[in-house]
Amino acid sequence: MACQAKALTLLLSILVISFCKPSDGAGIAIYWGQDGYGGSLADTCETGNYRFVNVAFLSIFGNGRKPEMSLEGANCDPNAGGCAWLSNGITYCQNLGIKVLLSIGGRSDNYSLSSADDAIKIAYYIWNSFLGGHETSIKRPLGDAILDGVDFYINTGSGLYWDDLARALHGFSGERKVYLAAAPQCPFPDAHLDTAIKTGLFDYVWVQFYNNTSCQYSGNANNLLNGWKQSWIQVEANQVFLGLPAAPQAAHGFIPVDVLNSEVLPSIKISPKFGGVMLWNKYFDHGYSGGIILDGTKLISPA
Repeated sequence: MACQAKALTLLLSILVISFCKPSDGAGIAIYWGQDGYGGSLADTCETGNYRFVNVAFLSIFGNGRKPEMSLEGANCDPNAGGCAWLSNGITYCQNLGIKVLLSIGGRSDNYSLSSADDAIKIAYYIWNSFLGGHETSIKRPLGDAILDGVDFYINTGSGLYWDDLARALHGFSGERKVYLAAAPQCPFPDAHLDTAIKTGLFDYVWVQFYNNTSCQYSGNANNLLNGWKQSWIQVEANQVFLGLPAAPQAAHGFIPVDVLNSEVLPSIKISPKFGGVMLWNKYFDHGYSGGIILDGTKLISPA
C-alpha cells in the first residue's frame, strides 16, 4: 500500500507539472523589467499566460562601451551585482517550460556594433555573462542561471553587423541550444534587423506592430493585416509573432482585446508560421494577455 501511495503521488506530481507547462502551440511572449515593477519573474510565469519572457534590456554595449543592463522595473542594479537573486526566478520559469531570453538594445542610443570583430566580442560577453559560458573573470549580472537565448530589440543605429552577432551567438549552440529572437519594427523591411533576419538563424520574430502609423492598428486593422500578410509572414524564421501594446499607455497602436480576437487573429492564425502574440510589456499587462484567444480558447479569464 505504501508503494502504491508513493507511485500515485509521483504520478500526480508529473501530471501537475505537465498541466502547468505551456503547450507547443501558439503562445504569448512578454517583455519584463521595464517601465515599473510588474511583479517578480516567478509571479510573471506563474500566471500561465506566457511561453516566453524577455528580460529587458542589455542597453549599453559595443563600440568600446562597457556593457551595462537597465532593469527599471526589477528593483535591483544588475551592474553592481544586486540582481543575482533573479537567478531563482529564471530557473523557476524554465522549470515551467517557459523560455527566458536576454533582450539586448531597447530604447536607448547607447549600443552599436563597429565591426564583425566587435560583434564577436559582444557575443562572447553575452555567452559568458548570461548563457552557458564559464569564464570566471566575468561577473554574471543575473546570477548563475543560464538563459535560453537572446532577443534583438534594436531600434537605433545602423543595420550593420547584427548578422555577425547572430552568427556568433548561434555558433555557441551545442549541448544546449541558444535561441535567437528578433523584434523588428513593422515597416518592412526593418532598417536595423533585415540583414540579421535574412540569415535564417532566428527561431522567433515578434514584429512591433506599434509606434508606427503606417502599419499599426488605428481604428481599423487594414494596414496591420496588409503588412502581416504581404511581408512579415514570409520572413525566414521558425515562428512569427504579432507584437502589440498590452495597454493604451504602453505604446501607440493598442487593439482592444475583443477586436483582436474577432477581427485580427482569425485572419493571421491561419499563417503557417504564426507563433502567437508578443506584448509590450509586463508592467502594463493587467489582464490583457488573459483575454487573448489562441488555439480556440482564452489562456485564462481576464483579471
